[in-house]
Amino acid sequence: MTTTTIPYSDIFRYYLIIINIVSFILYGLDKTLAKHDMYRIPEKVLLGVSLIGGSYGGLLGMHIFHHKTKKPIFNVINILGVIVYSYLLFVKFK
Repeated sequence: MTTTTIPYSDIFRYYLIIINIVSFILYGLDKTLAKHDMYRIPEKVLLGVSLIGGSYGGLLGMHIFHHKTKKPIFNVINILGVIVYSYLLFVKFK
């Protein structure tokens, strides 16, 4: 019986896909909740998800949903995250 192993680069790619989908959904959900004056997703949750890899989804969600675009910390965190995770994705784990 042989076992196959998944390379770390593939695991990292799958992780980024999943966390960015989650991040995008969270930004959209928070915008919807804000429009209906309901309980919101805490900013530290949105920023935390962006920091752990969801920066692509966070940045896309910010611009598609027009959400948190006036708060500089969201732009800074998401843009820095895109730079860091792009480096990891295309240089370290290529």
